[in-house]
Amino acid sequence: MDDAGRALGIALAMLSRRDHSETEVRRRLSAKGFPDEVVDRVLARLVEAGYLDDRRFARVFAESAIRNGRGYGYRLRYDLSRRGVDEAIITDALGELGAEYDELAVLHGLMAKRFADFDPLTVDGRRKRRVMAYFQRRGFSLTAISQVMRDMEG
Repeated sequence: MDDAGRALGIALAMLSRRDHSETEVRRRLSAKGFPDEVVDRVLARLVEAGYLDDRRFARVFAESAIRNGRGYGYRLRYDLSRRGVDEAIITDALGELGAEYDELAVLHGLMAKRFADFDPLTVDGRRKRRVMAYFQRRGFSLTAISQVMRDMEG
């Protein structure tokens, strides 16, 4: 089997487990020692066949992260750019998802799921800061976090 066939097999095996960005596939194939020309041909073939699509990847990745509480806002932007997705694609995907997933609604749901016993009126300041920091690390705005805390108090 030639280099292109082996590279295609590796790429298809990656994509059979989960969706990847073009950059992730390129990095993996380059790390395996395939020449750039072979990698370019394989990527072009995968894009043409519809197996590799950064727009689809960004949307699915971000939507999954939002639904599972792994990220929102700037955290998703960071994670997608780290995976090599173009900034314009990231902006489009997050814009579409921002319209579908309201930050406050997502945050209320995550708060109820992750911190069901949390009551901002009775907990000490340290625990309150820890909960707020937890959501900030996941990309939620301090404004939205504060609003959810106020909603829980009232």
